Amino acid sequence: MRVADREKTAERLLKSSAEKFYDPEVDIDWSAPLADGLFYIPEQRISLYGTPLYDTLTQEQRIELSKHELASIASVGLWFELLLMQMLVKVVYNTDPTTRHAQYALTEVADECRHSTMFARLVERVGCPAYGPTKHTHRLGKLLPVVGYGPAMYGSILVAEEILDRLQREAMNDETVQPIVRMVNRIHVLEEARHVRFAREELQRGMARLKGYEKPYQKWLIGYVSMMITRAIINPRVYAAVGLDVREAHRQALANPKFQETIRWSGERIMSFLDEAGLVGKPGMRSWRRSFLVG
Repeated sequence: MRVADREKTAERLLKSSAEKFYDPEVDIDWSAPLADGLFYIPEQRISLYGTPLYDTLTQEQRIELSKHELASIASVGLWFELLLMQMLVKVVYNTDPTTRHAQYALTEVADECRHSTMFARLVERVGCPAYGPTKHTHRLGKLLPVVGYGPAMYGSILVAEEILDRLQREAMNDETVQPIVRMVNRIHVLEEARHVRFAREELQRGMARLKGYEKPYQKWLIGYVSMMITRAIINPRVYAAVGLDVREAHRQALANPKFQETIRWSGERIMSFLDEAGLVGKPGMRSWRRSFLVG
């Protein structure tokens, strides 16, 4: 895979960032009313869609569940943005700050600060809890900036960003979804394109420099983190919001072929890239299968 010069890429991304960026405090009308009868994520992406439990829900309950699943996705996205910022700052800590590479990494941190604020405002606006990941996953997440480095670090960033990106690209063009949600999705998609380009090229450069003995760890780490990401997207507590038994609903969601297919579909592009880069394989395959990103 051919990779552009690091400084030239960073220069282009810096210029793009200066020319086109959004401020969610200014560019989104947070006072706009929510529309009656519209979902908060596309109905077919609700984790229980197609299950016996979903068939027992009224239309109002289905919309309410979509609202709480949106809050879970947004707050888990915010959690991962915080981890990403820590990892990027660690990169800059060990890099000459006068390079365009370091300066773009700092620019991306600034972008992610705005995105985190935007996701927090969205959760607040729709009136849901900021679910975030489960307590166990939250504790494990603290280790990622410490143990993550190299291709697996950038690969983990890409898995989270590109899964969310594909879900948001679909939702922002879906007229059954709330307008304010579509606007948030549109802003995030436009700005994340730069971040994806940066991370993909850094991963490729890292793989070229990687020593043979490091590869098993890199494969294991990215597989494990990817499983954490896909399992964290929907916090089981969302099901209580529509009166469902949390344990049973969570069980049906994880076993739901439609939900598993949603995860595989959302990760198609990044999995193809990671496989070509040589990061998908043993000793990480058990985690990849449990993530639903690999069939």
